[in-house]
Amino acid sequence: MRLLPKGIKSATEEIYVVVNNQKKLLQKKEMVFTKNGRIKYSKTVDSLGNLLQETEKKLWFVVERYPNKEPYYCKTRWKPNQRERISCYTQKQYKQNEAIYHYNEDGTIDKIVDNFTTFYTQYYFYTNKALSKIVTKDKNDTLIDEVVITCESKDEKGTCLKEIRISTKTNRKEEILFSPIYD
Repeated sequence: MRLLPKGIKSATEEIYVVVNNQKKLLQKKEMVFTKNGRIKYSKTVDSLGNLLQETEKKLWFVVERYPNKEPYYCKTRWKPNQRERISCYTQKQYKQNEAIYHYNEDGTIDKIVDNFTTFYTQYYFYTNKALSKIVTKDKNDTLIDEVVITCESKDEKGTCLKEIRISTKTNRKEEILFSPIYD
């Protein structure tokens, strides 16, 4: 969900929940990128090191592996007007979910429409080319959640290294630490 500069090789993302100024690790994700900035491989673990998800990019699809669950095979199809459809299947035939990603001209995400599980739409808002808010609504346009996002620190390439996300509905506060490695 972030715009990354050219030359990123790998990164680690740690997500913490913050309660009474105490940080508790929720999950840690390690990513290796392709030359065009897509995730080639990722591994997400919980605070105890238990595997939550592993992804691997193949030629025509991405395999998502979960513990105690069949793998998902996700394929992306580009659509007209800055859109892509991502559909995920088990056994490459039973559809599990599908989302339509709508992009702005600069490559940032405009909105994501869930066409399968929750049918929620996430709207992305930017301030000075940085993600500042995500609004989630259901198919009846009822507000589900609004998350305000601020970047506390950036590196020399403009990548946000410390991001704070606060839900206006639940008041849940998350801190995301992003540690990139460049070529």
